Amino acid sequence: MSSKKKYVCVGTGGRNWMYVNAILKEYQDIAELVAICDTNQTRMDLLNRRIEKSGGRPLPTYLAKNFDDMIKDHHPDSVIVTTMDRTHHQYIIRAMELGCDAITEKPMTVDSEKCQAIVDTVKTTGKDLTVTFNYRYSPRNTKIKELIKAGEIGEVLSVHFEWFLDTRHGADYFRRWHRHKPNGGGLLVHKSTHHFDLVNWWLGTTPEQVFAYGKLGFYGKENAEKRGVSHCYNRATGNPLASDDPFALHIDKGLNKEMYLDAEHEDGYHRDQNVFGDGISIEDTMSVVVRYQNKTQLTYSLNAHCPKEGYQVVFNGTKGRLELNVGENSYVSGAKDDINLPENRSFETIPESSAPSIILHRHWGKPMAVPFEKAVGGHGGGDVRLLDDVFKGASQDPLGHAAGWEDGAKSILTGVAANKSIETNLPVDIKSLVRF
Repeated sequence: MSSKKKYVCVGTGGRNWMYVNAILKEYQDIAELVAICDTNQTRMDLLNRRIEKSGGRPLPTYLAKNFDDMIKDHHPDSVIVTTMDRTHHQYIIRAMELGCDAITEKPMTVDSEKCQAIVDTVKTTGKDLTVTFNYRYSPRNTKIKELIKAGEIGEVLSVHFEWFLDTRHGADYFRRWHRHKPNGGGLLVHKSTHHFDLVNWWLGTTPEQVFAYGKLGFYGKENAEKRGVSHCYNRATGNPLASDDPFALHIDKGLNKEMYLDAEHEDGYHRDQNVFGDGISIEDTMSVVVRYQNKTQLTYSLNAHCPKEGYQVVFNGTKGRLELNVGENSYVSGAKDDINLPENRSFETIPESSAPSIILHRHWGKPMAVPFEKAVGGHGGGDVRLLDDVFKGASQDPLGHAAGWEDGAKSILTGVAANKSIETNLPVDIKSLVRF
């Protein structure tokens, strides 16, 4: 009998390959992928071709409606969920009901009702749920946790966190399924779950009350028309009206062609929609204020239309101030050279001046640069470390990197509360959203 843990995966989009590739290579001695599931057979067939190219054997495929059959046929130990955000809860809950543990991409889910359903199922079944917060594992973010835990700036009184997405990466959320708020909860859930989780983890506390503003101020047809910009097309690929639009994504080649264009006949999903078209229901400009149970205050902003990519975090404490400055490479899922960049415009290299830095200012002292381990790989080197915990287990985890369902819930509830605050123009108490 094999001692390997058995996994199945549901959802074969952009985030899926990280887990599949890891099982095929680094963790093949302890893990086995036994089946795959998706709403789209073409994408499952593509995944099997990629698996074969990596030296593996093609796997049994199951359409989403046959998820239960997959579990009964293969008896996996755990289900890896990388579907569209709004369906995470369906597969997490059903996996646990059928006796499996679950591993889910962030965000755990997109609203308080779905979150409550997951919480109730975890308690009823007693199964484990892992939420993959890879940014926790980045060496620079780990160093921040260490410094705060060591009391280098005393009690943290306030945090200012600014995240900026550039016009390559930021625009991508307005081309694809994320542009419809019910699908991912908007960027304050889909994207900011990373950031709110980091603050919860860094401070070792829980959000208590949230107030927010948000608007669609850059993308969308109406905003473009105000600026005198007109790109009248629904999708970019094969459309001459998109030939000179630097925001257009063309998916007639490469992985995006195989994963999306070739699969359209099954589900009608267009990966290359016009970011200045109609029907966008998410915000691109957001400001959030959070009070935590330990009375620390957070001011947070997210802008998805900036000329550079990265984030800045400042912690003000009773003994000093800690600053983290990070420039990041721009990223578009599945794409490399499929965007019409203006002349002399490249997103591929971060200037040396934008290299990540941590600065510690103690009261009455000189600012000090704090060294930290340099890492390679996705999410600031966090992906590699995350995968170790996912497949080997977090046996030695003094800083609490590994995240479970409570962490997943607390991170999304800041965003869920922010969405509710934007709608009502009122502060929202976290305890009113979900019963733990």
